Amino acid sequence: MSELTVSRRSFLKSSGAALVGTLAITTGPISLLAPSKTWALELNKLNEHQAATLLRFSRHLYPHDTLEDAVYALVIKDLDAGAAGDSATAKLLAEGVSKLDELAGGKWLELNEDEQFKHVKSIEGSAFFEKVRGTTNVTLYNNDMAFAHFGYTGTQGDAGYLNKGFNDLNWLPDPSDIASGPLPTA
Repeated sequence: MSELTVSRRSFLKSSGAALVGTLAITTGPISLLAPSKTWALELNKLNEHQAATLLRFSRHLYPHDTLEDAVYALVIKDLDAGAAGDSATAKLLAEGVSKLDELAGGKWLELNEDEQFKHVKSIEGSAFFEKVRGTTNVTLYNNDMAFAHFGYTGTQGDAGYLNKGFNDLNWLPDPSDIASGPLPTA
């Protein structure tokens, strides 16, 4: 039997839809965690347009200019898994993306950021908005890449964050001495 070699590109093309990107910042905490400068997310239920739209939508909901799309792609991974496991979620996401395109009079992704945001604001409170917002809130901030980006070292030992200097309010103007509260004892 001969060996079969398949390029990454041909694999992705043959395996269905995928969301693909490149790290914009090649130095820093996220680049240290990433095995390469490019990333790809295989999609099970969402198509590429839906995934790209949802990624951009989630960036509007929780904007961090210096946070890589690779971290936001984790949100899309969770939304895609939810859509693959539940037809109602799949329908909600597909209809939400279609609604954004309808509001844009074409493809919402082709609008400038300000115009995109106007449409995000116009559907605030809808089931689609709340589904994406809730998933983004949980997924975006609960992963190692986000921890690295924001400088959160996680739970290292039993000391917790309070004993690592995060029990102060020195970032507030003129906090009272008691405002930070006492350190708990174990």
